[in-house]
Amino acid sequence: MQTPALELLDEALVDAYEGRQPWLIWTMPPQEGKSVRVSRTFPLWLLIQNPNLRIAIVSYADALARRWGRTVRNDVREHTELGLTVRADTGAANEWQLEGYDGGIITTGITGGLTGRPVDVLIIDDPFKDQKDADSETMRETVKEFWRTTASSRLSENAIVIVVQTRWHEDDLAGYLMREHSEDWHLINIPAQAEHRLELGETDILGREPGDYMVSARNRTHAGWERRKRNAGSRGWNALYQGRPAPQEGGIFKRHWWRYYSHGMRAVQRSDGTWHAVGATTVIQVWDMSFKDTDGSDYVVGTVWAARGTRVWLLDLVRARMAFTETCQAVIALSAKWPQARRKIIEDKANGPAVISQLREKVGGIVPFTPVDSKLARAQAVAPFVEAGDVELPEDAPWVQDFVDEHASFPNAANDDQVDNSSMALHRLLIERIGNEFMDELLREQKSAPDAPNSGAWWSPQSG
Repeated sequence: MQTPALELLDEALVDAYEGRQPWLIWTMPPQEGKSVRVSRTFPLWLLIQNPNLRIAIVSYADALARRWGRTVRNDVREHTELGLTVRADTGAANEWQLEGYDGGIITTGITGGLTGRPVDVLIIDDPFKDQKDADSETMRETVKEFWRTTASSRLSENAIVIVVQTRWHEDDLAGYLMREHSEDWHLINIPAQAEHRLELGETDILGREPGDYMVSARNRTHAGWERRKRNAGSRGWNALYQGRPAPQEGGIFKRHWWRYYSHGMRAVQRSDGTWHAVGATTVIQVWDMSFKDTDGSDYVVGTVWAARGTRVWLLDLVRARMAFTETCQAVIALSAKWPQARRKIIEDKANGPAVISQLREKVGGIVPFTPVDSKLARAQAVAPFVEAGDVELPEDAPWVQDFVDEHASFPNAANDDQVDNSSMALHRLLIERIGNEFMDELLREQKSAPDAPNSGAWWSPQSG
């Protein structure tokens, strides 16, 4: 079956053969035809073009690589019209040669070796068996060492190298090669679902609209893709299907840093249907606005946070792609649900200014927030509070796992709206608020003892 993704793969393979991009890394969701194309059709096509090509096929297991060698050998034998013949004395599945030529195929597993003869075409097809293998530091090092000392040392001067895989880990073979030797490689990643942002001028490699799924070689429908997305989970979907693996424990925000509270511990619902944060001294709403309500735009995220001392807990979260009117209604609804959250902090960009202008007459306590630092810098500034265990999440909320997953994936995830939102909230509650309270306390102490000697003082209004 031919799909737009496989059509693009064909073009990339021809480019590799003709020397335009000879070292190719191709990443793509599982079960979409990449291995059949790269490890069966491509070697046969290469030998038709040049029967002297010495081709090596490598996979995570010797048996799998040998299967591809056997399949190509059988294709040659069954299609005599190609004018190729397998030598009778070198016809094993794992190593065979063409009659009258130097070309043929040798196969091995990632822990095996290659013979002493040069390799003109190296195909590394799925160097990791599964997530367990990819999560193993020992196995990842084994794969990297195979490339460094076994595979790369056998390459001829103008060798073609094709690495085709499903992404599993940020430090898998594709990740390692692009991090350490990106100048040598041409990387093409095909995400299962288009996630480019039109407002930033981004485009999709297959020409899809934002949110569209790829045409599947397995005839998956939209509903089928949605089912795969649910079953894979956030980490699996981002890595295997979107080609964006993130550290299992998280990068800037480690998964195990978050603390959790049980239902009813931090908030109660009153008889009038509104909710009240128990024991909180400060309760705020925070809103991060998107550009527009398209499948490819960022989400609108609204949250309610409470604080007491250095402890902060997230009470509620609204996240959806919304049009302008829907966004205004969402702010009004969350304000009615949590009347204790009198201050509404709205990021003053994207749809934010328009929402602020529209709601001024309807909702009190709106405070525009204009970010100064980058998203990364803002996240790094508040991450120590999460690490210290100062931030609690509701353990039973239906959205909490996605919230944690997005933070763990930041800054590699396609969407970072929840991270933007939490960075704003924690900055206001744990940096600005505590800093202001501390300074107020110092000023009160100064005023209460204006004539006290300042020889031991480390701060004064005059010194700053």
